[in-house]
Amino acid sequence: MKSILLNELDATAVTVKDTSGGCGAMFEISCESPQFVGKRMVAQHRMVNEALKEQIAEIHGLTITTKASPVAE
Repeated sequence: MKSILLNELDATAVTVKDTSGGCGAMFEISCESPQFVGKRMVAQHRMVNEALKEQIAEIHGLTITTKASPVAE
């Protein structure tokens, strides 16, 4: 999931934590991307969901935290 977000969203920081106790059913994801600049939180979360749609289909729960990072010049 981390590599997908880094590639798909040009993320500058990503953390993926398995919160299910090791069975891989629940995750917490934090993603920071310049693509989030000017977008509301709901739109940012939709972008993460879209990037991970295949992976999300296989898990039970997901908590997403997003943050807009400055655009590199």
